[in-house]
Amino acid sequence: MKNYSYIGITFVILIFGIWAVPKIVENFAKVDMATIGEVPQFSFTNQNGETITNQDYKGKVYVAEFFFTTCPSICPIMNRNMVKIQNEFYGNPNLGIASFTINPEFDTPEILKAYAENYKITNPGWHLLTGDKTEIYKLANTGFNLYVAEAAEVEGGFEHSGYFALIDQEGNIRSRYDKNGNPLIYYNGLEAEGIRMLKKDIKLLLED
Repeated sequence: MKNYSYIGITFVILIFGIWAVPKIVENFAKVDMATIGEVPQFSFTNQNGETITNQDYKGKVYVAEFFFTTCPSICPIMNRNMVKIQNEFYGNPNLGIASFTINPEFDTPEILKAYAENYKITNPGWHLLTGDKTEIYKLANTGFNLYVAEAAEVEGGFEHSGYFALIDQEGNIRSRYDKNGNPLIYYNGLEAEGIRMLKKDIKLLLED
């Protein structure tokens, strides 16, 4: 009797183990990402003269940045890296990009369209956005907490962050955690490691 009980228990453990191992592996494989906050409502004009709002990104994963077309320093690096992200997910309609100009008085839709052609921006979901300067600066500094400002003493006349924000299908800013369990919040758009992490986390959100 004892032998049969032992065999029965062993059988149950084995069956449970076969069922549980994939679940355990799945849980460890799926990276838990931090939710930083919701992107405020916005409405601007893209390089094609179309009005683009949050609703145009609803249901998509997208990356946001703040730049300007005459930037002589970090913007070319940022947008070459953003093109790498575009190309990594080429043909995927569920990935979008939002590039907000911080010099809207100069960066008209026509200027932005020429810039898009120069950088080989081909993703129809990549919108280069211009509009009311006050609203753009509010969105950057308050909505995203990504610093932008006019700065006459700086080459190019503006200061801004070189970081990218990752937004999920529900309009929430998301990020991975660092090794200490703190959210990174944003991704460095100037460094290869930041782009590598961003690509990986975009894939995770697209799979959700």
